[in-house]
Amino acid sequence: MTKAILARKVGMTQIYDEQGRVVPVTVLEAGPCRVVQVKSIGSDGYSSIQLGFVDKKEQRVNSPLKGHFKRAKTKPLRYLREFRVDDPDGFTPGQEIKADCFSPGDYVDVSATARGKGFAGSIKKMGFSRGPKTHGSHYQRGPGSLGSVDAARVFKGRRLPGRMGGWRRTVQSLYVVNTDVEKNILLVKGSVPGPRGALVEVKESVKVK
Repeated sequence: MTKAILARKVGMTQIYDEQGRVVPVTVLEAGPCRVVQVKSIGSDGYSSIQLGFVDKKEQRVNSPLKGHFKRAKTKPLRYLREFRVDDPDGFTPGQEIKADCFSPGDYVDVSATARGKGFAGSIKKMGFSRGPKTHGSHYQRGPGSLGSVDAARVFKGRRLPGRMGGWRRTVQSLYVVNTDVEKNILLVKGSVPGPRGALVEVKESVKVK
């Protein structure tokens, strides 16, 4: 991987392409990010870069992180994420990365934490069918038989009510429709995990080159 950036999800809208067709897009506020640390195979055993995003007040940063940012000659940043890269020599601490690292026509992989929906039943979580509501039926939205009479236990992998959402998700091979370098905006075709304002990791696609 050679291109990556941190972004904030602004929301969804739609635009028209050259043929007049409606294209649903997600608006991402991509950067500007700062390179806080560069790791190489010789010193760390693997090659990667650490990016920082969104300024943070210095009085809200602890001493170890203050030294970390001071070494990179950059101001404190709220979010720090690490990305594997093929050639770390192309990056230097303090370097600024903007939305122009991607261009229209590129394909990207977008990772974020999906919306948390709390505790959910099997109908909402897995799409189970409900039981009859009439003729004296006392079974409407239950999970049904567990099918483990002789084992006297619940087998692993059984789909049951539980926590829904809030997990990390990656959507692969999203098409970059347009970019606005002045406003640090990326327009990506399709939907992206997470609510409005969520932190999003945008990386070069691993499947489409």
